[in-house]
Amino acid sequence: MHRIASAIAASAAIVIAAPAQAQDVQGYWEGTLDAGTVQLPLGVNIERQDDGTLSGTLDSPSQNAFDIPLEDVEATDTTLSFTVPAVGGRYRAEWDTATESWIGLWTQAGQSLALTLVAAERPEREAAAATPQLPEEWDIPADADIASILTERLMHRPGTGIVVGAITPDGTRVVSQGPSPDGAFDADTVFEIGSITKVFVALLLADMANDGLVSLDDPVSDYLPDGATIGTFEGQPITLRHLARHESGLPRLPSNLEFSDIRNPYADYGEEDLLAFLASYEPERAPGSEYAYSNLGFGLLGYALERAGGSDLEVLLRNRILDPLDMGDTGIVLTADQQSRFATGRDEYNRETLAWDLGVLTGAGALRSTPADMLKFAAAAMDPSSPLAPAMLLTMSDLRQAPGYRSGLGWMVVPAPSGVVVMHGGGTGGFRAHVALQEESGQGVVVLTNSAIEPSTQDIALHFLVGAPLSEAGPVPEAPETVVREEVELTDAQLDRVVGTYRFAPGLELTVTRITGGLEAALTGQAPLRIYPRAPLEFFLTSVNGEIVFTQEDGEITGAVFTQDGRESTAVRVD
Repeated sequence: MHRIASAIAASAAIVIAAPAQAQDVQGYWEGTLDAGTVQLPLGVNIERQDDGTLSGTLDSPSQNAFDIPLEDVEATDTTLSFTVPAVGGRYRAEWDTATESWIGLWTQAGQSLALTLVAAERPEREAAAATPQLPEEWDIPADADIASILTERLMHRPGTGIVVGAITPDGTRVVSQGPSPDGAFDADTVFEIGSITKVFVALLLADMANDGLVSLDDPVSDYLPDGATIGTFEGQPITLRHLARHESGLPRLPSNLEFSDIRNPYADYGEEDLLAFLASYEPERAPGSEYAYSNLGFGLLGYALERAGGSDLEVLLRNRILDPLDMGDTGIVLTADQQSRFATGRDEYNRETLAWDLGVLTGAGALRSTPADMLKFAAAAMDPSSPLAPAMLLTMSDLRQAPGYRSGLGWMVVPAPSGVVVMHGGGTGGFRAHVALQEESGQGVVVLTNSAIEPSTQDIALHFLVGAPLSEAGPVPEAPETVVREEVELTDAQLDRVVGTYRFAPGLELTVTRITGGLEAALTGQAPLRIYPRAPLEFFLTSVNGEIVFTQEDGEITGAVFTQDGRESTAVRVD
């Protein structure tokens, strides 16, 4: 079996390659997806069948994933599109004659990135380079072997530590490394667990449903304040089940999410913002028809459960889950003692960063916990005598197909040589976490770290649990320079000159508009951000490390170069 390795590949944004013209579609194409500190080289082989239809496969060598099928491959002389169901991705592009490449947009899990693809020779690879098989029999390694792997992972990450908790038929054990001999992490160190919060919120939903306080098929609109509305697709309401299985149709994030500091992006998003988004939301498809991971959806689920339960989310979780499982070090608001044990998060460049506050979207990822508490949760998830066993069973058995795995209520379920692995990961600006369980073997692994550097916790957790391959961890990327932020005053005419729409790729545009006192810019599907002038054609952002430099020919504005964290993207003015 190799589907866990495929699921690992599916968890990152994966992309493909494509043809130059319809008659030249056959062949191998390569491109690199730039996802910030992670670059994924990709390739695809496209073939024309006897009936004239197109087919193909994707290779992602750095993820040891090969021959992932493409579907819906369509090409004309100037356009290309295809889907990759295994990873829930889509690609749309237009042919650029000048560069002899496809310039397009990859979309996956509600996020979009520009991607350019060029023709290439298909590299030869040994049969062993195919997606690796998992061992039929596997035991969680000894503590010394775990420690050795953690030491190697932390080699280039000063200030970072990792804690691994393991459950075996013989009991539990904890192995930790870092961040320093004087301040080593242990089972009681507090970490942000990010999206693993979603598993707790889904369990809360199941427990409340079992008690008859809510039904999985209740429309979420039943739990909105009087006068609040949410759009429907052809009259079909979004239910609590749809939210818990990521099939609501809601985007990954609300389009009106604005932040004053990207290091804590959700902190300013409140109830008024959420209800305003829902009132303006126009669904593009029926709920339940398609899987699409949504932080917004789980934030809304947590909000709905608060209103159904008559209390805030932390109190509901405390009363129904945390206290029954004796998880006293898990919560949203930390006590003074917990704060003293709270690790300092580090970003993808190994810089200290802020802890996250989730605003009204607490259900998406606001919990903090310890390795000791997470081991209690993992053990309860596999214990049929646990007080939460009925609710836990519901979260793991109400499944739908998702890209590369099946989605339960909160959980992700993937096949393994012996049964299945039930898992979920979490990430914030300075933390990563993963929990993976295999009830058939009675084993479970939790991994927590105070770092956003990838690879982080998922590959380690699955390696220790079922022998999945480890990812290669190189040096930490160098942090980009901070853009120059020296504001100057421009006239109205100078500001008006750059107002317009600038296209990076099909479906990805930057729209610059006038507001009182200046300008704002918005990428497709994202909230507008204020931009400030430092020269007539140069503007900077304060909420992110970014700048926009407009280009001109013969006195006319023709394009823009957007730079964020040192990465440049060029756009052409289209109006």
